Amino acid sequence: MNSLTSNRLPGGIVAARPNSANPQTFEGDRLPIIRQYLRIAARWRYIILGITAACILLGLIITLLMTPKYTAEVTLEIAREANKVTDLQGVARDASVGDQEFYQTQYGLLESRALSERVAAQLKLIDDPKFFEAFGVSDSDPEFQTISGRYPASGRSARQRRAGEILLDHLKISPARLSRLVVIRFTSPVPDLSAKVANAWAENFIETNLERKVQATSYGRNLLQRQLSQLKERLDESQRQLVAYASSQRIINLPPQSGDGRSTSERSIVADDLAALNASLSQATADRIQAEAQYEQVGRAGASPEALRNQAINALRQRRAELAADYQRLMLQFEPGYPAAQAIQSQIGQIDRAITREEQRVSGALQAGYRQAVERERALKGKVDQLKTSYLDLRRRSIQYNIYQQEVDTNRSLYDGLLQRYKEIGIAGGVGVNNVSIVDAAEVPQRPSSPRLLLNLAAAIFVGLSLGALVALGLEQIDEAIADPAEVERRLGLPFLGSIPKITSGTPKDALQDRKSDLVDAYLAVQTNLAFTTENGVPRSFSVTSTRPAEGKSTTALALATTLARGQRRVILVDGDMRSPSIHHLGGVNHDRGLSNFLTGHDTIEDLVFEMTELGFMAMTAGPIPPNAAELLTGTRLRTLIERLLESYDHVVIDSPPVMGLADAPLIASRVEGVIYAVESHGIRSSMVKTALTRLVSANARIIGGVLTKFEARKAHYGYGYEYGYGYGRGDAK
Repeated sequence: MNSLTSNRLPGGIVAARPNSANPQTFEGDRLPIIRQYLRIAARWRYIILGITAACILLGLIITLLMTPKYTAEVTLEIAREANKVTDLQGVARDASVGDQEFYQTQYGLLESRALSERVAAQLKLIDDPKFFEAFGVSDSDPEFQTISGRYPASGRSARQRRAGEILLDHLKISPARLSRLVVIRFTSPVPDLSAKVANAWAENFIETNLERKVQATSYGRNLLQRQLSQLKERLDESQRQLVAYASSQRIINLPPQSGDGRSTSERSIVADDLAALNASLSQATADRIQAEAQYEQVGRAGASPEALRNQAINALRQRRAELAADYQRLMLQFEPGYPAAQAIQSQIGQIDRAITREEQRVSGALQAGYRQAVERERALKGKVDQLKTSYLDLRRRSIQYNIYQQEVDTNRSLYDGLLQRYKEIGIAGGVGVNNVSIVDAAEVPQRPSSPRLLLNLAAAIFVGLSLGALVALGLEQIDEAIADPAEVERRLGLPFLGSIPKITSGTPKDALQDRKSDLVDAYLAVQTNLAFTTENGVPRSFSVTSTRPAEGKSTTALALATTLARGQRRVILVDGDMRSPSIHHLGGVNHDRGLSNFLTGHDTIEDLVFEMTELGFMAMTAGPIPPNAAELLTGTRLRTLIERLLESYDHVVIDSPPVMGLADAPLIASRVEGVIYAVESHGIRSSMVKTALTRLVSANARIIGGVLTKFEARKAHYGYGYEYGYGYGRGDAK
């Protein structure tokens, strides 16, 4: 089964990729974004702490250099007012909108320039040099130049305007939410001045409020007075016009009368006479009807109500009844010719004639009364008809009169209403109702309100941390260093072989001698990944190079040779860096004999190698430093050396020079089976590594993979603290 996969380098060149230990397999298992930011902060912690410390120091210096300021505050209550100049009702508006407009107007008046200049004039700040000096006003202007310690009178208006601006700049109006309270705060370097200005501001606001009301009342009185004069003239003119018309048309009206809680309107004499005659006519008609009814009953004898009520007739009838009764008693004993009976009969006849005469007299009286009632009714009816004609003529002539009368009434009503309002305004103006009151007067502050050390330090810390975080994020974005193993393949396109921890103490040789060290564990993992790069396992010949010196390539070559040798393999380490050799230092020998000797024609390999007994493998130094190392490598001697060494050893490991600036590394890379590329973590820009890899690819070199050296898990971007730091941290913990 094939154990190789392909990986495409920049430029389209294919490099080997081991199937195991592929960091892209775990690309989705990155840390949450918050932990990523925390690791960025931990990586750039010194920059963040430095910026924060600088901001704290700057804030402390600024705080100590600031002039202490004292704030005095006074609380006002502003009540909603609804005074009206007239009683005319306008269109109703929303109460909340009206309140908002009212209070916003009051807040604007509290911050008005006129009020500030008035306070400055009342407290005599305009001519006080100490006041302007306390607020840092320059005396370069002519109006602020003192003469014998006093300001000139010519610049008083300019100083008053400047003093008002200063007061407004240091004043703050703070309305209390959902209430009618307003807090006035004034800040200055002098405690007494702060209290005086705050109290004077409140008092002058109340005074100006009253003055505006008095001015509004005076304006209203003047306006109403002018309107009253105009209405008085109109009323007089309309009355004269009404009287003149009434005189010309002979219209006489009776004045209105009042009584029993009722009042009557003005009425004409004709109408009054017509009403009286009409009432008399009605009465006369009723009397005539009654007389007529009595007269019609006269024909029935004794049936007349007047006859029945007549006392004389009733007395006669009673006498006749008595005589008739006596006559009937005599008839029981005597004959009608009896003298006594005839005498009684004669008296009865006389009484009957008397009753008849009395009834005729009553009937004549009723007839006369009836005729009199008819005549009276006729006369009254004629008079009423005559008055009706006169009244209709009066109504015709009263149309224009009524028009004039209505005009008089309207003018009189308007005049009376305005006159009443004029009197009310006079009374209200004299009372002087105030809707603004002082709740809490300002007291002299005992402690400065600014600067506040703790608040300033907190702000400095916040600003410092914010700036530090921004700088850290910016540095993180522009940083091209390889920070963690995943970037070896993502940025460089190299198969990842493993990461090597940074050695904090001792030498790499000492760490390799300790088989339980983190360094040995890391290179064992690299060796394991190398076993999957070819079908036959670890390549028999390979070189180890890097972009620049001091990236850990020599340590990597030494460590891989050591781990292979401990696996019961014959290994030889060749120092291919003939410009800056280092293997002889690790072996404790000199480099008088080595690679350069063979490349120049020396064929005895046994004379050029030495044994590193402590690590268990053979080594070849770089030999004497030649003047033209690249020319020695261009020939076939290096290939011949590798082939001869492979006859005696299982693996040939070459410590190659760095790629950048030299031609040695590409020449060596083209002679071996593969190249292991060492990349220093947080030590080199990825762009330089890509350039170096391009040079190797141009030389037809086979890049096996990359090793991330000097790796620190706590500086990684995406959290290799457990996977890579679990084993690597054990030695440091011990």
